[in-house]
Amino acid sequence: MGYKDLREWIQQVDEMGELKVLEGADWNLEIGTLTVLASKGKAGSPALLFDRIKGYPQGYRVLVGLFESLRRSALTTNLPTDISREGFIKSWRERLSHRPLIPPVTVKSGPILENVYEGKDIDMWKFPVPFWHEQDGGRYIGTADIIITRDPEEGWVNMGTYRVMVHGRDEIGIWISPGKHGRIHRTKYFDQGKPCPVVACFGQDPLLHMVASRPEPFGSSELDYVGGIKGKPLEVIRGEITGLPIPAHAEIAVEAEILPHESKMEGPFGEWTGYYASGERMEPVVKVKRLYHRNNPILTGSPPYRPTGRSDECYELIRAAYIRDQMEKAGVPDVKDVATYYGRFLAVVSIRQRYPGHARQAGLIAGQCQAGAYLGRYVVVVDDDIDVSDINDVLWAICTRVDPAQSVEIIRRAWSGPLDPAIPKDKKGFSSRMIIDACRPFEWFKEFPPAIVVSPELKEAAMKKWKRELFS
Repeated sequence: MGYKDLREWIQQVDEMGELKVLEGADWNLEIGTLTVLASKGKAGSPALLFDRIKGYPQGYRVLVGLFESLRRSALTTNLPTDISREGFIKSWRERLSHRPLIPPVTVKSGPILENVYEGKDIDMWKFPVPFWHEQDGGRYIGTADIIITRDPEEGWVNMGTYRVMVHGRDEIGIWISPGKHGRIHRTKYFDQGKPCPVVACFGQDPLLHMVASRPEPFGSSELDYVGGIKGKPLEVIRGEITGLPIPAHAEIAVEAEILPHESKMEGPFGEWTGYYASGERMEPVVKVKRLYHRNNPILTGSPPYRPTGRSDECYELIRAAYIRDQMEKAGVPDVKDVATYYGRFLAVVSIRQRYPGHARQAGLIAGQCQAGAYLGRYVVVVDDDIDVSDINDVLWAICTRVDPAQSVEIIRRAWSGPLDPAIPKDKKGFSSRMIIDACRPFEWFKEFPPAIVVSPELKEAAMKKWKRELFS
């Protein structure tokens, strides 16, 4: 269908019957609690649009639940809204193999310029920033945001998603995990003794946030990839203070500087791992130089909670597509399917075994390719008779095809980060990975006991005859 901005996206989601408007909620914990109750573990739960938030004027809204359904994920990524899980992953793999890139186009005006503030007129508290979790260290405006920086040496523009805490009227804190591209840019500026210019958006086209949270190759601009997915360039306004691009149809944006010699306590914040693993720490202050917002602005939120263990969520589907693409580009043959669970912690890969060591090769590369390397924990490799999207099928393969003494490899000193709850504070940065070969042993594959199965032909015939009685 296509859409121009977040507001058209909301309209189309409403027409799909996947939007609920809730009025009168409190920004203090209630919005966060309702977000959990509406979506936790439920496939296809609606997007929630909060209005008339306690203490704020009507029209200052908060939107959560952007990608809780496959239909909304498809709408966001310019795919048919009736697409299947398999079709979604296939389409993303095709995009990764033939990556469409259309650079943004600079325009002179856009809705983001409806309200512009500088100096003493800047007030980050004017937005209904939620206090998401009970043990958070403050109110976080940036959970479904985009953060734009430029490499000071090479000139390319990065767009990432990093958490943002409000410190005061014109001060925020941006926490960026080590190794992320925005952190590298910041370090380069700091090494020169300079502040790092940054643009942050806190309400925007959901596709921008989706792409910003994916692992694009170092040196490439996610803004170009957004244009390629849309089939037309993203309209941006050139920031007068930072020189960075600002999406012209964004809801809320700031131009700011990350200061090299001034810090404040940031955190704790409940993260996607389901824990407060990163704690609180002194982080550079981000000074807001200019604030922009549309009339009746919409703040987008994606607060992390305990992972649901579903493999059909948008982030899991796209991560699976990235891992499969990178495995195939690394030369692993006959990869049949990939699924991920619990954020980055568990990846499952199915292959059709072709030679001795094929399963180990697949597991090692899945665990160390760009899309799988950061903060992984387990990689399970299974034969192609296992449905990787069915965790019970995967566990059955582990329980019946794994000899723990022979089927497990450990990778030590792999890439982790401060969010890893299993690593002590003084040792964060590294972790180990377990590669579980849950395939039938290659050397006696043909002698392995046959599995009980229902053939596709029998399934189709039975469904055709009994579908109404069983499923209506």
